[in-house]
Amino acid sequence: MKLTKKSHACVRLEKDGRTLVIDPGNFTEEDAALGADVLLVTHEHPDHFDEGRLRAALEADPAAELWTLRSVADRLSAAFPGRVHTVGHGDAFTAAGFDVQVHGELHAVIHPDIPRITNVGYLVDGGAVFHPGDALTVPDHAVDTLLLPVMAPWSKISEVIDYVRELRPRRAYDIHDALLTDLARPIYDRQIGALGGTDHRRLAPGASAEL
Repeated sequence: MKLTKKSHACVRLEKDGRTLVIDPGNFTEEDAALGADVLLVTHEHPDHFDEGRLRAALEADPAAELWTLRSVADRLSAAFPGRVHTVGHGDAFTAAGFDVQVHGELHAVIHPDIPRITNVGYLVDGGAVFHPGDALTVPDHAVDTLLLPVMAPWSKISEVIDYVRELRPRRAYDIHDALLTDLARPIYDRQIGALGGTDHRRLAPGASAEL
């Protein structure tokens, strides 16, 4: 499987000529969702869900389909009947050759005064890749490659390190990093790498790795 990092929280996975895209939000490239056979969205915040990008991808390919939680599905299902699927924690499905399990229910706490919204994570191909969205969800399955939300308004680096320690993935690639400046990146690389207990890696937007 080929992993391509897009800006912020978006990634593309390619396998056997098919493409799965997760969380093409408004911090990522305009064309991030185009060419996807499968689209997954973890929650409704605009840095993960950009309606225009999803509509463009679904309009460009009549065979492309979207799996997401209800708050996002309700925005798109009428325009693309039969192609937008609502999922929640515990669901599992196969799409374009990718096996996907859904884990998680709530967005991480930003502040006690801000109501928590639904957030789901996606475990792809039996744990080959896990994208948790905006939560530190621990699936009941081993994870080979963790897509690690490295920096967010709802987290601190000690929580990120402890999350890596708890999941114990074989490797972790940074996502959710658009707000992380180049000055701070070496600090995160050094501390997560030294304390996380796993192979911690970072890809620039547009760069790829074979998993």
